[in-house]
Amino acid sequence: MPTFAIKLVAVLIVLLVLIGGTLFIVPQTSQALVVQFGEIVRVIREPGLNVKIPFIQNVIYFDKRILGFEAQPAEFITRNKAMDVDERVVIDAFVRYRITDPKQFYKAVKNEENLNSRLNSIVVSSMRRVLGNHSLADLLSNERDGIMREIRDTVNLQAQGVALTEANKGMRRSEGFGIKVVDVRIVRADLPEDISQSTYERMRKNFTKEAQRFRAEGEEQALEIRATAERQRTEILANARRDAETVRGQGDALASRIYAEAFGKDPTFFRFYRSMQAYKKTLKADDTTIVLSPDDGFLRELNP
Repeated sequence: MPTFAIKLVAVLIVLLVLIGGTLFIVPQTSQALVVQFGEIVRVIREPGLNVKIPFIQNVIYFDKRILGFEAQPAEFITRNKAMDVDERVVIDAFVRYRITDPKQFYKAVKNEENLNSRLNSIVVSSMRRVLGNHSLADLLSNERDGIMREIRDTVNLQAQGVALTEANKGMRRSEGFGIKVVDVRIVRADLPEDISQSTYERMRKNFTKEAQRFRAEGEEQALEIRATAERQRTEILANARRDAETVRGQGDALASRIYAEAFGKDPTFFRFYRSMQAYKKTLKADDTTIVLSPDDGFLRELNP
């Protein structure tokens, strides 16, 4: 290969290296810092093609999107106002934040891993301060959203460098982390293992006692209902028998009157009819034997 061609290739390679080290692209979802000898010389927030001094300046990218991490589970003390006692509870929480000032973010924590370590302690301390005035029942009720907003605002203030001083309850400002906390949420809230079992046993005993009370009240009501039903049944049957006897008596009286009126018109026929009825009941086709004198009055209707 000719010497000129070799030199040309070498020049092209050098140009490509220089161009690659000079030009860089900031994506739509990112923001960048241009750092020279450890010092920040430029902040780039808009996406697009940019230039830097090769081999001297470096580019550090930070995400514009909402980021997050899960805080380590920690034990907190909540206040049970109903029973006027403190309750221990283990809470898992997660935090969502956005990097709003990449320059301050780089100066304060350098990267997300360092931020997570710092932010974890802030979240725990903020939750400890807020939850000390609330109970576990509040976290499981409609008050939960308000509690989480209070925790989020407290974490956000501290992340931005504003914190309460314990001595005078005033405000103390520092540089902050260059982020904005968007949300803080509780993933899970459980009782510690050592008191979870005792709480379960207490709840089981309470529910058992309630069940026994309900069962006793139910049996008492059942007895009352049965007694009322039995009394009503007795009254209904007694009234029915009384009405039946009244109707039967009225019918018998009416029948007797009709018979009397009918038979009173012809006494001879009535006597004959009564004799036929007596013969029908007495002279049945069975093994009964009746011995009577031929001139017995009972047989007068049979004599010629």
